[in-house]
Amino acid sequence: MAARKSVLSVIMIAFVLSAAVPVSFAACGCSKTQSRFKDRSVNRNMDCGGICNENAWKKLGRGLCNVVTFPFELPSQISKANISDGPMAAMTWGVVKGLGMTAFRALVGVYEVVSFPVPVPDGYKPILTDPEFFFEDQIW
Repeated sequence: MAARKSVLSVIMIAFVLSAAVPVSFAACGCSKTQSRFKDRSVNRNMDCGGICNENAWKKLGRGLCNVVTFPFELPSQISKANISDGPMAAMTWGVVKGLGMTAFRALVGVYEVVSFPVPVPDGYKPILTDPEFFFEDQIW
């Protein structure tokens, strides 16, 4: 019983941390291609500069996010295949791609959590880029 509570506590902490990292980047108005506020008239003197650059903490956040959200890859890929190619593609290709992406996102997440202090790949760049964080581009 105590082991179950500790596992649930770890999962909840990981979930909160993985949710906090993307929100912190969104709060400063950063995007993948732009590290300054888009609307300069509102925040003329504010620059999120360093917070949006790739660094070890963002790599840790990405890894935690991937570790927590990897199970959602399966229904997401099935849904994407259904929308783009119909129900038969969803039942075949969507399931296959979903299982593959589920395993890939989990492995990349574990790798990024374990290796977050090391600047590999070059400069802490993300391995998964489409999307970098799971719920970034969801259509369902």
